Amino acid sequence: MKALNLHSWKVTPQQALKIQTELANQVEQKSRLKPPQWIAGADISLTQESNEAFAGIVVLNAKTLKIADEYYIRGTIDFPYIPGLLSFREAPLLLKLFKKVSPAPQLIFFDGHGIAHPRKLGLASHLGLFLDCPTIGCAKSRLTGKFREPGLKKGSRSRLLDKEGQTIGSVLRTRENCKPVFVSVGHQIDLDSAVQWSLKCTTHYRIPEPTRLAHIRVNAFRKNLS
Repeated sequence: MKALNLHSWKVTPQQALKIQTELANQVEQKSRLKPPQWIAGADISLTQESNEAFAGIVVLNAKTLKIADEYYIRGTIDFPYIPGLLSFREAPLLLKLFKKVSPAPQLIFFDGHGIAHPRKLGLASHLGLFLDCPTIGCAKSRLTGKFREPGLKKGSRSRLLDKEGQTIGSVLRTRENCKPVFVSVGHQIDLDSAVQWSLKCTTHYRIPEPTRLAHIRVNAFRKNLS
């Protein structure tokens, strides 16, 4: 899978903030997504004792949601943990792994936010720009914005609003009587489509299968190497 080279990852937190502000204007919130054959999910597994990290990508058949292929890599993370700057911590290792993925998926889920971010450039949006393909941010918790609790039935949703009252995501109930997830546009997709695909990719669990399986498999990969 090809990746663009939009900027260096060797930056200070102050430079990272500036990059996010500049790149946010390039995010496309109109859908370019065609019916996908392959859907990917990506996740990172970290170790507490060091800066060692493990990246994992699973590629699923869009019709069956079964794993068609999987990719893993071991590396290090040098950027500090700073809320709102997650992509500068995780993206370099994920991009290195995405370059090994073939054939390229037509849709990618990330365990993180898209434009539901203080500077409208979370992990899903940032990597969507680098990979030049449709991406969805599906996070387990809110980073920014306010919302009303959605209904308890699967498919119930409410708007996630920024401080100006603009919609930046959907608070989506993917399983009845479970906590909602926070879905937002990553890149080259609209919010309604992001919500629809999040529901299509959710089976018996709260988390959509692409990121749920990526999380499980990359953690197993890390433990096998420990």
